[in-house]
Amino acid sequence: MPLVVGRPKSIGALKEAQEKNSLIVVAAQRVMSQGDPAVDDIFRVGVLCKIENVVATENNAFQVVITGMLRYRIAEFIPDAGFLSVRGETVADVPSGDSVRTQALYNSLSLLAREILALVPGPGEALAKLVEKVEDPSQLTNLCSAYLNLSTPVKQELLEELMIDSRMEKLLSIMHKEREVLLVQKNIQEKMSERLSKAHREALLREQLRTIKEELGEEGGTANEDLRKKIEDARMPEEARKIAEEELQRLENLPPAAAEYHVIRTYLDWLAQMPWKKSTQDIIDLKGAREILDEDHYGLEQVKKRILQYLAVAKLKNDLSGPILCLVGPPGVGKTSLGQSIARALGRKFIRCSLGGIRDESEIRGHRRTYIGAMPGRIVQNIKRAGVNNPFFMLDEIDKLGASFQGDPAAALLEVLDPEQNDTFVDHYLDVAFDLSNVFFIATANVVDTIPSPLRDRMEIIELTGYTTAEKLHIARRYLIPKQLVEHGLKPEQVRITDSTLELITTHYTREAGVRELNRRVAALCRATAEEIVERELDAAARVEQGRIVIGPVKARDILGNEKYHPEISDRVVRPGVVTGLAWTPTGGDLLFIEASSMPGTGKLTLTGQLGDVMKESAQIAMSTARSAAAALNPSLDFERQDFHIHVPSGAIPKDGPSAGVALLTAIASLLTERTVDTKLAMTGEITLRGAVLPVGGIKEKVLAAHRAGNKTVILPKRNEADLKDVPEDVRRDLSIVLVETVEEVLSKALGLPMDKFRAAALILSKNKPDAGGTGAGSAVN
Repeated sequence: MPLVVGRPKSIGALKEAQEKNSLIVVAAQRVMSQGDPAVDDIFRVGVLCKIENVVATENNAFQVVITGMLRYRIAEFIPDAGFLSVRGETVADVPSGDSVRTQALYNSLSLLAREILALVPGPGEALAKLVEKVEDPSQLTNLCSAYLNLSTPVKQELLEELMIDSRMEKLLSIMHKEREVLLVQKNIQEKMSERLSKAHREALLREQLRTIKEELGEEGGTANEDLRKKIEDARMPEEARKIAEEELQRLENLPPAAAEYHVIRTYLDWLAQMPWKKSTQDIIDLKGAREILDEDHYGLEQVKKRILQYLAVAKLKNDLSGPILCLVGPPGVGKTSLGQSIARALGRKFIRCSLGGIRDESEIRGHRRTYIGAMPGRIVQNIKRAGVNNPFFMLDEIDKLGASFQGDPAAALLEVLDPEQNDTFVDHYLDVAFDLSNVFFIATANVVDTIPSPLRDRMEIIELTGYTTAEKLHIARRYLIPKQLVEHGLKPEQVRITDSTLELITTHYTREAGVRELNRRVAALCRATAEEIVERELDAAARVEQGRIVIGPVKARDILGNEKYHPEISDRVVRPGVVTGLAWTPTGGDLLFIEASSMPGTGKLTLTGQLGDVMKESAQIAMSTARSAAAALNPSLDFERQDFHIHVPSGAIPKDGPSAGVALLTAIASLLTERTVDTKLAMTGEITLRGAVLPVGGIKEKVLAAHRAGNKTVILPKRNEADLKDVPEDVRRDLSIVLVETVEEVLSKALGLPMDKFRAAALILSKNKPDAGGTGAGSAVN
């Protein structure tokens, strides 16, 4: 066995033995890490060896080849200044008296040794032949003990065992365990080899190639080191940083071919790329914000005023955290573009997230990492994409969220939009808290009714109503036409769209609260103009006379085709029983025509036009009110011999609500008195059985619809007078607005009926009505 001798005392003993008989005692020390062991640190049983060869090395050490001869028991150490010297005696093996048992143990040991050698990779055949040649049981135990991978205490125990049979039994026990371990390892390796597919082999080869490149200096640093640097630079909170370091440690212990490797790697990439501390500096300048809002949007004064107030408060408290704003209005009125203008005024990055049609809670809060293909929710995704933790975040179409068996995304938004909770928002994928309190959230919706109450309670509603015709003309001239000219490669000196053309498009080709359809019609005019200019350039004769193209109403009709919409009033025949009502729709206000007719029958009332329950009840109230005042309306009419039919045109469109009450009553009264209602008179309001006119909603939209349709007079409930301040001043100047409190005032204005006559007839009718017992006078119903 070769040994390296380097300690001074050991070198001294080696030289002394060479000078005498080349015999030396070799013993193990109890603690292997002890550099200069004392006599008590050395085992008392060693081996008497003969020095075969000594070769000096470069570092003042010696490489020695020795041959073990006999066991040697140390009796005492002899003190010496240069080396360790001992007195003792050699110890011989002690055979057992049972030769049969010894032979059986020897055979078992020899067979087990050959089985182990067959399982061990390397030069096992040479050792197996050597084992077969050994016939001495003692020598076989020494050979096996030397080549087995055993700890020093176990080998020392075998060395000190003098009984050959006992030594073989201990070796058999140790070698049986060794064989079981080797068998399990071989089984595992065989299974792994079977499972190792082509993809795994390629991954291993790539990993080896990467390692080779790193050794050659062709690639600096490992991917894990780069990821660790990203985590350190991300400035995560303590909780997130701790989780990231734990996951990175797991990643380093996994082979790249492991299935979980890429899952952990993707998760750490998300953590490292989140803008934990990155933010933009807010620019809170009210004058600049006002200029930007006016530059990008025409009108919307109430909305601009509220936004400027919000910014003023933020400037005073030096903090933009506050209520979540929700812009509610019909399509095309500029909700999304208004959000972009606010973001530009603040100097923040703009993010738009469309929530329309989302029915899965995971779209908001993310998927848990246990699922294949898991990813964070839209909130975290968009913030990571923005690269800052304080973007301007627009939640578009929040009223169109859905719910399904996968959860309710509106419920998930409760935490996002609550300033008291969103500083610790936990996405299911990240599974750590992320601060959303610095994010400026703003939502948009077309209607408020479909937003769940808890979610609506967390937002401040700002309503954006439809534009008037005059406002649309300003918007088209100031914004839409310049934009379309640029998009179609035209110059202002090449084409001019007249104001009369724009008014024609607004009234006869579009019917909307916003300006989207108007924008499309202007684009159609620009496309036709571009075609005409190109054709002129191709015509050499016409190129000389080429000039500015003016698009007037006649040319616009040729380009756009037949008019899509016609003023409703011009189509109406003036006849009793026809009244113009006003309605509110998600796209703005609209006209609602009420038609009433009568025929011989049994007093039955028929309602058509796909009316809702509330509107049907309003018709019943109108009929009851008319019957109670029959003496004033038509004393000769017998209600029991007449059937009445009330129809609201556009029967395919559902209609509901109480605001058509005054129009229904006026239609019935017009039919009974055979008096016509002015086609330029529109009305809205809820009625009661006692003849009161109650306030209704959507006044601005309804008044704008009446003005847009060319009405001159509008009847409104008296208690809606405060809502008129939202109506543009130019519209109020063009209209005659009549405020009423009772149905008598409505019929007086619409039909010219004297109010005192109507009241007197109703009172006489109520006095002649029998009481519950069949005698006496009943109380008045109006």
